[in-house]
Amino acid sequence: MSWLKAIAGGVIGAEALNLIKDYVEKQGGLDGVVKNFENSGLGKQIHSWVGLGPNEKISEMDISKVVNADKLMEIAKNAGVDIDKAKALLAQYLPEAIDKATPEGKLPPPDKPA
Repeated sequence: MSWLKAIAGGVIGAEALNLIKDYVEKQGGLDGVVKNFENSGLGKQIHSWVGLGPNEKISEMDISKVVNADKLMEIAKNAGVDIDKAKALLAQYLPEAIDKATPEGKLPPPDKPA
């Protein structure tokens, strides 16, 4: 995945990288993440990460609005962390990851199957 290569070189730790990778994949890619945030009332925040300006912060409570509890529990388990740590890591690193994956201020084209 090209977006994953974009964020893997950053300062994101392995736990956060695994959480973000799992979350983005379960949403069907970056487009799905953007739609998920828009549908949860956090469109302004997600568009700040994709765009070229400063990234708006989100809270652990915001993560709870966007990611349902079952999905959050699943990705936390897959990353080997508890649900509270998963929310904290996503709130801290998801804005940076999306920002790094969209350096031109727009979503990349969807990955093509190999």
